[in-house]
Amino acid sequence: MRILVVEDEPVLRTQLAQAIAAAGHTVDCAADGAQAHYLGEVEAFDAVVLDLGLPVLDGLSVLRRWRAAGRNMPVLILTARSAWQEKVAGIDAGADDYLAKPFHMEELMARLRALLRRQGEHASAQWHCGAISLDTRQARVLVNGQPLVLTSHEFKLLSQLMQRKGEVLSRTDLSEHIYAEGSDRDSNTIEVFVGRLRKKLPPGSIETVRGLGYRLVEASATP
Repeated sequence: MRILVVEDEPVLRTQLAQAIAAAGHTVDCAADGAQAHYLGEVEAFDAVVLDLGLPVLDGLSVLRRWRAAGRNMPVLILTARSAWQEKVAGIDAGADDYLAKPFHMEELMARLRALLRRQGEHASAQWHCGAISLDTRQARVLVNGQPLVLTSHEFKLLSQLMQRKGEVLSRTDLSEHIYAEGSDRDSNTIEVFVGRLRKKLPPGSIETVRGLGYRLVEASATP
C-alpha cells in the first residue's frame, strides 16, 4: 500500500514514516498543507495520515479540498488531545478516523490497518487467497503455511494484488502504489517483479490479462 504522511514536526514525521515503511508500505511525506494538497491531487494513495495543525494550509482545509475534488482515500487525522472541536470538524470534513496526540505508534498502526481493511473489504488483518496468507500486522507472507521470503517491492506488489484480488490491475496502477513520489516509475519493472512472484507463489496465482494487466486468483497447488 502507498501511504501519505502529513506532519510538520520533523521528528514525528520521520517516526511515522519509519513505522509505516517497516509494515511493508510505500511512504510519501509532506511537511505543510500546500504540499499535502498537491500530492493528494496528483498521486494515488491508499490512505493518508494527516495532522490538522499544519503551516501554509491547515489540515481541515486540505481535507475539505480533497473531498470536494472527489478524492476519497481513507484519512486518519491527528489532533491535539484537548481539541475535541477539531475531532468533530475533521469527521464532518470527511475524515475516516482520528487520533489524539500524544499517541502510541502501535495504536496508530492498528487504526491505519483498520482503514486499509475497510477500503479493501477485508474483515481482518490476515488476508487470504487460496494457499497464500498475508499478515498485515507483521508484514509476513505464508504459502501453504510456510514463510515466503520476499523483497520489499515484491511484498508491496503482492499486497496490492491481495487487497484487490480478482480485479485486473494495470502496470501503471501497480507502479503508482509501490513507488514513492519522485521515484523512477518505469512500469516495465512491474513485469519483472510479477515474474519473480510467480516463481514463489503457487502456479497460476497471478494471471495476465492481455493488454490490461494482472490479477491474483486462488490457486492451491504448492509452488
